[in-house]
Amino acid sequence: MYYSNGNYEAFARPEKPADVDRKSAYLVGAGLASLSAACFLVRDGQMKGEHIHILEELNLPGGACDGINDAQRGFIIRGGREMENHFECLWDLFRSIPSIETEGVSVLDEYYWLNKKDPNYSLMRATVNRGEDAHTDGKFGLSDKASMEIVQLFLTRDEDLYDKKIEDVFTEDFFSSNFWLYWRTMFAFEEWHSALEMKLYIQRFIHHIGGLPDFSALKFTKYNQYESLILPMVKYLEANGVDFQYNTQVTNVIFEKYGDRKIAKQIICIHNGEEEVIDLVEDDLVFVTNGSCTESSSYGDHDHPAELNTEEGGCWKLWRNIAAQDSSFGNPDKFCTNIQATNWESATVTTLDNRIPPYIQKVCKRDPFSGKVVTGGIITVKDSSWLMSYTLNRQPHFKEQPDDQLVVWVYGLFTDRPGDFIKKPMKECTGYEITQEWLYHLGVPVEEIPDMAKNSARCIPCMMPYITAFFMPRTAGDRPKVVPDGCVNFAFLGQFADTVRDTVFTTEYSVRTAMEAVYTLLNIDRGVPEVFGSCYDIRVLLDSTSKMMDGKKLTDIKLPLKAKLVEKKIAKEIEGTIIEELLRRYNLI
Repeated sequence: MYYSNGNYEAFARPEKPADVDRKSAYLVGAGLASLSAACFLVRDGQMKGEHIHILEELNLPGGACDGINDAQRGFIIRGGREMENHFECLWDLFRSIPSIETEGVSVLDEYYWLNKKDPNYSLMRATVNRGEDAHTDGKFGLSDKASMEIVQLFLTRDEDLYDKKIEDVFTEDFFSSNFWLYWRTMFAFEEWHSALEMKLYIQRFIHHIGGLPDFSALKFTKYNQYESLILPMVKYLEANGVDFQYNTQVTNVIFEKYGDRKIAKQIICIHNGEEEVIDLVEDDLVFVTNGSCTESSSYGDHDHPAELNTEEGGCWKLWRNIAAQDSSFGNPDKFCTNIQATNWESATVTTLDNRIPPYIQKVCKRDPFSGKVVTGGIITVKDSSWLMSYTLNRQPHFKEQPDDQLVVWVYGLFTDRPGDFIKKPMKECTGYEITQEWLYHLGVPVEEIPDMAKNSARCIPCMMPYITAFFMPRTAGDRPKVVPDGCVNFAFLGQFADTVRDTVFTTEYSVRTAMEAVYTLLNIDRGVPEVFGSCYDIRVLLDSTSKMMDGKKLTDIKLPLKAKLVEKKIAKEIEGTIIEELLRRYNLI
């Protein structure tokens, strides 16, 4: 497997891999990573669909990319997926997945057309005082000290950040800035999360710094990610004869070692309540999604809170059983043993009549029933004790959604703090109480809140104990390589597998690990698209620097006298050069 850039490899079709007709594949899990791997096996590996088996613990596919209309509870979304232009592997895949809405076009085609006609941007990024504009004015509010802390992190080697927390590399100057408000609520970072992951995010998305305040950097699907992304993939795989086995929990993969070679020899699973053993040979390829951010999720309803589930989930047991066999298989305990640090809660609110929508429209400044962009990303309640954020994607968010209803996603980063209207921690609140807290921050008159929350909305809370587990501080080897050293017929997929330079908690990461795994085990002679190299582009670096300085010039920075003299000398040296031209172009001088 090798990386490539440009459209020479992007538009090429690989030759059929040697001996692929005698190979088969077993994929553990039916989330985005596993489904993507199956698609790459079919498209680029040219493996027969009937040789591909997807083993899923639940009775439906999708993993964390969900969105369901539950017959008892109603519409439920645990979270949403933010995407951008440079998800190179994701778009490489979806250009080949047929749309299930429009005949003759791909999922990428319909997504591209949608976001061209209705580009995403926010008109209200943050509120205070119950729905008033927080007047961040798109400014980052970074002091010189905070700016230098970001630069220092950007330039630090990965190995110097192993096991370090964000709070180890930043001071209060940074944490009090709008930059941190935008950043933490958009990506769900906490101060105790990995400084290395923070650095990788800054480098990976440096080209989107200017789009952070208004979310113009982002693109979204037409419907929830299950209907827009997962179902087209499932239909594609089913049409190619791929075998889906639901209600199948894999508990272990047994390896044999021959010198430096590691060969998966058995899959142990429980299918419909009965233990089964799948014997393997070297031509049987095994792909395991190790870990899950939505494992052990629990739901409440309008009258009951979502209980925090602290039992060890199936995917963590599986990874532990695999990891016990060899040190190259990673260290799951680094990610799944501190639920206090990895949990937060979301909730799906469905409006039932015309009482709540006017308040939404007043805040987001758009008609939520227009079918177009509504909030344009999350609206963060800056003065919320839960640090609540909420969003309305294009409506309807579900194909089955009635025309007069809206589906709203709400989440809180601080689940253990009393609310501002409901004086209870979010984790103890029913859907009714969460709705009241949201309506309070939406600006609904206090005397109307209880009745409106009871009769004009339905809310389904969802507690996720491991939702930010992949952000926990880590060191080399904690996340196993996509194809661990010596593995002949085995690969890891998803957010807890390790690949170069990309960032977790993205759809791109799931698809990238899938592509790398398939291309490696089948030795496919086509390049995997390299991560977009914006952090090495001087134009991007200058542009992002300018935007992070909120319009200040380099000459506005307070420097010691000696540094000022050096600055004048440099200014004279670059006069009339391309360097001066670049600095002027990006408003730095």
